[in-house]
Order: sequence, then structure tokens, then C-alpha cells
Amino acid sequence: MQNSSVESTKFLVKNRLKFGEHVLDLSLPVVMGIVNITPDSFYGGSRSTFLPDILERVKVLLTDGASIIDLGAYSSRPGAMDVSVAEEMDRIVPVIRALRKEFPEAILSVDTFRSAVAQAVLDEGVDMINDISACTIDPQLAEVVAAFRVPYVLMHMRGTVQTMQENTDYTDLVGEMLGFFEAKIIELQAAGIEQIIIDPGFGFSKTIEQNHALLQSIDRFQDLEKPILLGVSRKSMIYRKLGITPEEALHGTIALQAIGLSKGASILRTHDVAAARQTIELLY
Repeated sequence: MQNSSVESTKFLVKNRLKFGEHVLDLSLPVVMGIVNITPDSFYGGSRSTFLPDILERVKVLLTDGASIIDLGAYSSRPGAMDVSVAEEMDRIVPVIRALRKEFPEAILSVDTFRSAVAQAVLDEGVDMINDISACTIDPQLAEVVAAFRVPYVLMHMRGTVQTMQENTDYTDLVGEMLGFFEAKIIELQAAGIEQIIIDPGFGFSKTIEQNHALLQSIDRFQDLEKPILLGVSRKSMIYRKLGITPEEALHGTIALQAIGLSKGASILRTHDVAAARQTIELLY
């Protein structure tokens, strides 16, 4: 009976997220829709700095079946320009306020690695934080997330957005990543973060070949007993390998998402929510 209880607890931790009194069931995969409040994110279809356009995009994403809306005001494409904390906050805080009025029940995630930005958006009612840096750029972020008891996306990256593609040397890519995640989970749980989602970080500190090898091995991350977020949508591992543009990379995105789902991904972070929802429905 004891083993059965332990397994049941593990299942609940891995297969649900709590947002206050609300629970998001992950026993079937869900979709996270991307909204970039930036002028320079790599895919034009997801970016806007004009509030009415942002509200319309969120409306479409929710209608198409997004369970989570992920908003970012700092471009994390390779080589993107740095922006100040003040500029990031000026971009995103008014959007969060408008979305909370327009879509009060929507689950909102903010993509930031800065504690001041996280504090500001969580004060406005954001439900989760998606951090590309694993709290390494701004360690105070862990304290902010823990204080609000919101889910936290823990992503693998080396260095910063500006330097990450200079850090792609691995002896054992998956093995080193598993060690990174194991250590970080212990550290973040000790800091008080209760709900952690694993993001392998496709396109971050990895070559195109490493990204594809990683995709074939993400089932190994299920040993961490955390939900796995898959973020491959329209990325260079698709369009550069195929010699096309991000705008032409939907078919490749669907193919790689299907592989990821077959290997245990729980959340598809994507620009194209309707296509991702259909892929999930066909596989499940």
C-alpha cells in the first residue's frame, strides 16, 4: 500500500498544476500560446507592441484552445539586443492589466528572468513565471516566485541570450542536462518553489544537431517526475535544417511536436495553437 500511495502522489505532482484555487489537468497534454510583446522576436506572427493587436491575438489563441498564454517582453532569440528592466516592464505591465480585465479567467504566464519584472506582473495577477535562466542571471527571482507560490518553468541554458550559442560543448548532452535539472530542482525546492516544470531549452546553448538528438531523448527527463514543456515551435532546428523561413516552418513544427508528445511532453509551447491542439487530439 505504501508504494501505491507514493506512485499516486508522484502522478498528481506530474499531472496537474495549481493556480490558486484552480487546477490545470495535465493527464492529457495542453497548449501554451506564445505572445511576444517585442519588436524583434524571430517569428513575426507572434509579435506586436500594439495593445489592440495583442488583445486580439490572445482572444484567437484562447478560442483555438490554449490552456496557458505565455507573454514575453524580452526577445530571447540568439543574439537579441538587451533591453533594460524599465523597458521590459513598460512593455508588459500595461498588457497584463488589460488582459486581466478582458480575460479574467485566462491562465497567464510571463517569460522573464528578472525578479523586478516578475514581482510587478505577479502583483498584477499573473499565474506563472517562465524563466530561461534557471534563476542564474537574477537569483532573487526564486524568492519572488516562492512568495507567490506560482508554477515555475525551469529551462536549460548556458550563459545569457547574447552568449548562449558560444556554449554548446558537451561530453554527454542529456546526461549533463539531467544533472543540471536534478541540482536545480533541489535548489529551487529548498528556496520554496513548489511547482516546477522542466523545459529542455531547444535552441538555447545547443546546435541544430544537438537539438534533434535531444528531442529523440526527452523521454529520459520523465525520471525527474516533473511536467515537460516542449518549445520547438518554428525554431531554427526546423527552418535552418530545411532551408526555409520561420514563416514556412509550421509543418516541421507539427512533426517535431508529435515526436515530443510521443516521448512524454505535457505542454506544447507554440505559435500555432489550433495545429497543436489537433495534433494532441489525434495522438490521444
